[in-house]
Amino acid sequence: MSIGTEPATERAATPAAPAVLELANVSRWYGNVVAVNDVTMSLGPGVTGLLGPNGAGKTTLLHMMAGFLAPSRGTVRVAGRPTWRNPDVYRDLGLVTERENVHGFLTAREFIRASAKLQRLPDAEAATRRAIDMVDLASAADRRIDTYSKGMRQRARVAAALVHDPRVLLLDEPFNGMDPRQRMHMMELLHQMAAAGRTVLFSSHILEEVEQLSGTVQVIVAGRLAASGDYRKIRRLMTSRPHEFVISSSDDRALAVALMAEDSVAGVEIVAHTGRGRGATAGGLKIRAADYGRFSRALPRIARTGGIRLLTVVPADESLESVFSYLVGAR
Repeated sequence: MSIGTEPATERAATPAAPAVLELANVSRWYGNVVAVNDVTMSLGPGVTGLLGPNGAGKTTLLHMMAGFLAPSRGTVRVAGRPTWRNPDVYRDLGLVTERENVHGFLTAREFIRASAKLQRLPDAEAATRRAIDMVDLASAADRRIDTYSKGMRQRARVAAALVHDPRVLLLDEPFNGMDPRQRMHMMELLHQMAAAGRTVLFSSHILEEVEQLSGTVQVIVAGRLAASGDYRKIRRLMTSRPHEFVISSSDDRALAVALMAEDSVAGVEIVAHTGRGRGATAGGLKIRAADYGRFSRALPRIARTGGIRLLTVVPADESLESVFSYLVGAR
């Protein structure tokens, strides 16, 4: 399933930007385990979210894009050049891995300067200062990294990846450990990079992060590309899928009768109370809602009209695995 962007007059007048990051029929397997399966995508300037549950294959994809892993099949190119066994590609590429690999005895300035020197920049000191300012770390730049919070260490790592002003920036779960202010600053920085014509791809398993930062997403489920395109269309597909709720109330049978007359309800099941102790079930209702939004608005009204008190309302299938598995099934 490929979902394109919504039509817009100003977009129609502008020719599509050339792809900077390209994957063609990329797979990666480890023995009999397939981590990434036949993924094709093409990314140009802007911010793109790589979205999927933990274990979906996002990190494996990013490592192939960065030249850390060879594809078992297919090709990965940055600016038209293959990433595998091609050190020159790092002049155009910056990477922030999910796993921290920073020596705590260094200050942030020393760490970022080392990255500038590895890139053989003509003025490593100026590049270091610029990168530190970009991530708002100047006041703590001369402190040892092992005194930093997780969010501050993350910003130092982003600065090291940006020190050579790369055309492509890859970030694996970049907002882990950041407080709200740090997150907002980082989002603003990534938007500025996109506005300057850079290609930014960040992975996340949190829908809200992608919603705030990116209009375009690539959704990965079980190593496959499940959906691609405009975030708003994909998000609507996620929220309009059938949902299950477990509900207990002061009168489950009366509530079940009332809900069966509601258009947004696709099914009602009364769950009997069983057993005692840890393995017991408390009973209640299992509701299959055809429309999440309409059902959420209708339920309080129905309960109030019937004089029924709602005790618990618990979504039964709100895990990311459930959301993304629905996308795969909708292909």
